[in-house]
Amino acid sequence: MVMALATTSRLLKALGDETRLRILHLLSQNELSVSELMEILNMGQSRISTHLTLLKEMGLVCDRRAGRRSYYDLVPGPAAELFERVLEERGLVDELGPDVAGLRGVLARRRDKTRSYFDRVAATFGEQVLPGRTWEGLARAILRLAPRARYVDLGIGDGLLTLMLAEAAESVTAVDLSPAMLQQLEVRAKRKGIDNVVTVEGDIEDLPLAPASYDCAVLSQALHHAHVPARALGEARRILVPGGRVLVIELLAHSESWVRDKLQHVHLGFTEDALESLVREAGFENVSVQRAARDPQPPHFMTLIATGNVPA
Repeated sequence: MVMALATTSRLLKALGDETRLRILHLLSQNELSVSELMEILNMGQSRISTHLTLLKEMGLVCDRRAGRRSYYDLVPGPAAELFERVLEERGLVDELGPDVAGLRGVLARRRDKTRSYFDRVAATFGEQVLPGRTWEGLARAILRLAPRARYVDLGIGDGLLTLMLAEAAESVTAVDLSPAMLQQLEVRAKRKGIDNVVTVEGDIEDLPLAPASYDCAVLSQALHHAHVPARALGEARRILVPGGRVLVIELLAHSESWVRDKLQHVHLGFTEDALESLVREAGFENVSVQRAARDPQPPHFMTLIATGNVPA
């Protein structure tokens, strides 16, 4: 540890005060606000603030803003190491025991305050608009856990899921009837620097793809566009390797007939039983169908998620 003589002298003077030693010891355990230090040390605000200002000037502590409060913490480095040596060599740690007990009380009240907030809002928490809570963010996070494999996205729609899959996949083959949709996907992939997406123009009920070529097939809101959904699932089964998995994201059966003309839906969603039967009859096993989410906007479409795998 190399420190200039003048700096060391000033540092030792800073450490030559009982209150400052107590503050530094507390901050070495946990960051604290002025009011929390006041409570633990039973001292007034001006006295605590004066000591913190001096310690900050010496580079021993730093602060961060959190709303209307500032929290102080010990700065790691030679100065902090010297302070810790002073405590150890002088056997001061035991004398500071009452301060540690006060610290535990303050931190326990912090936890109780946080717990009481979540207890209070628990019943309505899912209905609140919270910063950072979006389906896209959640999907991107979960995809980090997906195996790095060969995916095929059957009926790409706006291509958002395709691009998210590409971030985790070895490769993604994007299949769609619309060349314009595929072209837009290629433009967006290039703009994002994604180079593991291959586009294929084709019908999901008659795929121009070789058998046993993919590890995972995804049909996201595509099955209700198929004239014969069983045929689309059969094609997905054909192009998957043994042990491969299928993921179907679909709408629960509904009565909104306007989607036929406006959105070109052939089917008005599927019941859980109907979707499960379709996946099983296509040759998949370990089939699971669950309700995933209800659209908060009218007419409140419900999303189903179905999974299954090809026998190994």
